[in-house]
Amino acid sequence: MKTSAIGRRYAKALLELAEEQKLTPKVQTELEHLVASWNESKELRDVFENPAITSDLRVKVLEGLATRMGLSKPTASIVRLLAERRRMRHLPEVAEAYFALAQASAGAVVAEVTSATELASAYYVRLQQALEKNLGKKVTLVKKQDPTLLAGVVTRVGDKVFDGSLKSRLEQLEETLLA
Repeated sequence: MKTSAIGRRYAKALLELAEEQKLTPKVQTELEHLVASWNESKELRDVFENPAITSDLRVKVLEGLATRMGLSKPTASIVRLLAERRRMRHLPEVAEAYFALAQASAGAVVAEVTSATELASAYYVRLQQALEKNLGKKVTLVKKQDPTLLAGVVTRVGDKVFDGSLKSRLEQLEETLLA
């Protein structure tokens, strides 16, 4: 997922708060749990996306969620702000941007590895070692699957994309044959 400017803006503000309070890893874990809850619960998404739901009800749901999950003050504040501004749908983008910014702040980078199917863990280990050697930084892999790739792997590190997918190769072949 490519993060939006909104996601990066909120993530940057959240990271600054988390770093000040030395809660960076805790906030990251909280965001992961929040995004999982968001993705799994249609009812939760409906509360924040339905314009017929009153702002008071959204606040009550949010406060209950924050209490039940034991959210830290920075996380609860940013989620409240997203809710107030009707931007809760950006929560996954905020979490992804936060993760990338936290890694960069720690001198590391995030590499998004997308494959058609789950790959052997040994492959991921070798890929991570190769990326760390070439980039000179610690690399954290985020594994994703996309069956439309057919086969192969697409690796994204920041703005750089290394496309070794069969889908991409077939598209290149088609262009060559049509030219």
